[in-house]
Formats: sequence, structure tokens, C-alpha cells
Amino acid sequence: MPYAQPLWRQIRDDLRAKIKAGIYPPGSKLPSTRLLAEEYDTSHMTVRRALDSMIELDELVGRTGIGVFVSDTPGRNS
Repeated sequence: MPYAQPLWRQIRDDLRAKIKAGIYPPGSKLPSTRLLAEEYDTSHMTVRRALDSMIELDELVGRTGIGVFVSDTPGRNS
């Protein structure tokens, strides 16, 4: 039986696909963590983990009190 990826990784991969498809172009603001949690039918913490992993790889940029944005420069894992 194949190993299923954790939900936060599935969310990360989906967000990467949406960025690549131009749904979230470079510099654009992502929906709030609350809205993403509703969209993916999961907890705020699961979404936060996916976002944090992308921030670590410079794929996203977090701006305290403002939101999370798609990086203007490609990430290390793009």
C-alpha cells in the first residue's frame, strides 16, 4: 500500500501548483490562514505548517500583521 503524504504536504504541493499555474502570481497575497483552512477543510495549524515550510524555502514571504505573499524570486525548491 502506498504511503500517503501528510495533509500539510498535500496543501503545500497544491499551493505550489497554483503558483506555477499563475493562480497566485509572484508578489500576490495568499488568502488568510483561516480561509485556506476552510478551503482545505483542515485546521489552522495544518495550513500554517504548509505555509511555514514554503517560507523556509523562500517560496513565500510572511509579513507580520499583513499576510503571506508569493515570493518575487524563485524558491530553492521550485
